[in-house]
Amino acid sequence: MELEALKYIAAGLGAGMAVIGGAMGIGKIGAAALEATGRQPEVANTARVTMIIAAALVEGATFFGLIICFMMVS
Repeated sequence: MELEALKYIAAGLGAGMAVIGGAMGIGKIGAAALEATGRQPEVANTARVTMIIAAALVEGATFFGLIICFMMVS
């Protein structure tokens, strides 16, 4: 295989792993927030705000990984 073809394969695999990791992280954050709300309904607003902030940080890291993978190709 040529080096250019390996770059495309590596970028595709890296982007896929970044997206899967981000989705798993956001899923775990959501599950924890729902569990906290179920245990203590009076902290639902606080748990929701914390969940949104944490999910945004995970999503930002995922986008950073995607950008690095796309930069590998060019």
